[in-house]
Amino acid sequence: MKLLEKHPMAMIVIGIIGISLSAIFVKYSAAPSSVTAAYRLLWTVLLMTPVVLGKKRYLAELRQTDRKTVCLCAVSGIFLALHFTFWFESLSHTTVASSTAIVCTEVIWVALGFTIFMKGHLSRTALISIVITLAGSILIAFSDSAGSHGSLYGDMLALAAAVFVAVYTLIGRIARTEMSTVSYTYIVYGFCSISLVFALLVQGNSLFGHGKSPAVVGLLLSIFSTLLGHSIFSWCLKFFSPAFVSASKLCEPVVASVFAVFLFQELPAVLQILGGLITIGGVLLYSRAESREAGQTSADT
Repeated sequence: MKLLEKHPMAMIVIGIIGISLSAIFVKYSAAPSSVTAAYRLLWTVLLMTPVVLGKKRYLAELRQTDRKTVCLCAVSGIFLALHFTFWFESLSHTTVASSTAIVCTEVIWVALGFTIFMKGHLSRTALISIVITLAGSILIAFSDSAGSHGSLYGDMLALAAAVFVAVYTLIGRIARTEMSTVSYTYIVYGFCSISLVFALLVQGNSLFGHGKSPAVVGLLLSIFSTLLGHSIFSWCLKFFSPAFVSASKLCEPVVASVFAVFLFQELPAVLQILGGLITIGGVLLYSRAESREAGQTSADT
């Protein structure tokens, strides 16, 4: 651990590769998106359980969690389940480049939700960045509409996935004010996995009968994309500013698209590339504006 603390930038690189592999792994699953998502969350909960149950701090937090927080975690888990299902399904209809670029607009939807439902405030720069991001997404959709109908449908699924994960994030701001990240995510992942399995039963589907690919893909997603991806970025906040960490995550569409070119021969069209760059630029502009505003607030206090 001390070696990693001396070279935290290496962890940023590992985190970028981890989250970028998410869309790639999903492409290799032969099962319905809800099955793949269920395996990812079930594996994640299974891998987290020894850590959570092995530490008195986390056990104490779980015991002390009140009913309101548990309910919020349950709702958060449902929206996270919707996010995974819609995003995984989008990858069956559109390219990795389009899907990942649109999903990364999550932060924009979080900003809008925070303003509308939590009486937050958006600066002029933030509003401009939202317009830029939406313009980029429209360019991607326009490019895909020139192709097959399924590509545009996949873009819409990715957009819905971005909105769903934004709701998950907003609920998290309320629910985890007095909880550690590990305890909060453990509860949410638990409810998320239950929601996904329940959805499978309602659909008359099953975790089994799809071969080994969804279980293997789910395990890879859990290890690389969740534990070695998002969790590493949380750890990196100890060494880097939130703005830098957020900006690092925006490398995902670029890296994932490069992987997709070599593995699936998904060569993006010119409008796709332009739309993706504009979308990422808008999100980056918003992240910087938010960081600047947060810095001014802390300086005033």
